[in-house]
Amino acid sequence: MSVRELVVLGTASQVPTRHRNHNGYLLRWDGQGILFDPGEGTQRQMLRAGVAAHDIDRICVTHFHGDHSLGLAGVIQRINLDQVPHPVTAHYPASGQHFFERLRYATAYRETVRLAEAPVAADGPLAVTDAYALDACLLSHPVESYGYRLTEPDGRRILPERLAAHGIEGPDVGRLQREGVLGGVTLDDVSEVRRGQRFAFVMDTRLCDGVHALADGADMLVIESTFLDEDVRLATDHGHLTAGQAAAVARDAGVRHLVLTHFSQRYSDPAEFERQARAAGFDGELSIAQDLMRVPVPKR
Repeated sequence: MSVRELVVLGTASQVPTRHRNHNGYLLRWDGQGILFDPGEGTQRQMLRAGVAAHDIDRICVTHFHGDHSLGLAGVIQRINLDQVPHPVTAHYPASGQHFFERLRYATAYRETVRLAEAPVAADGPLAVTDAYALDACLLSHPVESYGYRLTEPDGRRILPERLAAHGIEGPDVGRLQREGVLGGVTLDDVSEVRRGQRFAFVMDTRLCDGVHALADGADMLVIESTFLDEDVRLATDHGHLTAGQAAAVARDAGVRHLVLTHFSQRYSDPAEFERQARAAGFDGELSIAQDLMRVPVPKR
């Protein structure tokens, strides 16, 4: 059975706290795993969350600030130590190539796994697989930062009432699905388009076109909300979002499940992020991320 869920490994911004590790997020998607922004301590958080190095097929780094990338060294070495049997691909801003190389080769170890480097230099597609297409969009932060968007190919939903109207049943249903036509009846006659699921990952950024493009129509949007609304000036100055800004983006984009994360250590009441998100008019599913929580991607 396919599993599509977000495993939250860390939710702090800049400074970890007693209850929040530096960033880290694993998206499980039909037997594949995409690790986003492995900050310091990610390898230990993986152990606590039941995530193995074998679960990682891609690593996506939004930018090279430490709370989003210092865990790369340990994760890459763990992938090699455990001799992960499949290739792993790493995406990250091309302008940070020197940072990636320093982290990849921070200490001596034996390389046993093929790690493909696929740096991001512009908006657009990064990879296409049978299960998803992966794209990137430039964000607005003091250092170059990209957000990521995963889109499942559209499928088709069979409509039983239309099958019955055409007298198609039993093994003939499978034949029609495989061949596209049966006795003059086409697949379009008995089905409708089922839009593929969409997942967006937006970390450190001010409001910008890239934020809105990534969020548009997402079934799940994981987005930073470093500050509360009363500190909007600080957020803008440091290249971040507030809870209200993130929720307004989700509201306008038609997001189904909003996951707020990357919280400043200055705030002690996580419930305030939820209050401000609701005050901004977002009425969909809402999660205030906590370390080690699991959030299913909404089904279509």
